[in-house]
Amino acid sequence: MTGPAPECVALAEGLREVRARTGLSLAALAERTAYSKSSWERYLNGKKPAPRQAVEALCAMAGEPAGRLLALWELADAEWSGRARHTRPAVPPPPTPPPADPGGAVGAPGWARRRLFTVGAGMVAVAAIAAITALSVRGPGTGQPTSLTSPALDPVPGCRGKSCDGKDPDRMSCGLPGRVDSLGPQHRTGTGASVEIRYSKVCAAAWGRIWHSKIGDAIEVSVPGTRPHRIVVRNTADTGVYRFTPMVGGPDRTDVRLCFIPAGGAGRKCFHS
Repeated sequence: MTGPAPECVALAEGLREVRARTGLSLAALAERTAYSKSSWERYLNGKKPAPRQAVEALCAMAGEPAGRLLALWELADAEWSGRARHTRPAVPPPPTPPPADPGGAVGAPGWARRRLFTVGAGMVAVAAIAAITALSVRGPGTGQPTSLTSPALDPVPGCRGKSCDGKDPDRMSCGLPGRVDSLGPQHRTGTGASVEIRYSKVCAAAWGRIWHSKIGDAIEVSVPGTRPHRIVVRNTADTGVYRFTPMVGGPDRTDVRLCFIPAGGAGRKCFHS
């Protein structure tokens, strides 16, 4: 029995990783999207082809750019639809061995040539599988996926430095894997929300992130001499995903301040990079 194609396995693993970051159950995913709980179970386990819109919706709920998963989806969709099989070049048959020389064979015998061809084809298949599997390898000890981006596929950052001020890190492609790091530790607040400062070297800009929040919670990020940028958790859907502030631009990341304002406004707590 033939198992699922490596491309489909890689997509399912990627979907599970992003779903884990949302912190949402299958039932919660069903409530927030047009897809049922049973459909999400099949998508996440690779039992059923995932629609492109489902992939985009999951990334949106995780607050992550969809580029990486959509690249995996394109490969998996080609397998599901059979396009990959139709577009792959046919493997040429092994060369016909020359007639036996009565005076003794010259060169490798026919069985040796056939074996070399078989081994070569197997190595090509293994290399293809390894390339796909590498997409879902986790970084050592980080619990986070290794960057799956490449300069050839990544969109060009939409801003840098001061020009990023007030802009969305996702829309400007500043928050892609490999372009962003945490600026200091994560902080867990007294209400259970978690916050942290994020920084992109590529964009030379910082922003705040909040998750496990409650409706009405807010965070704001600022650097000396700039206006703070704030995001407020507006609805239940926002409480189960990452929310980001607009960016503060500039190369100086030594004095970024992130403040958490709980619902109701009392108990403001600030953290510095």
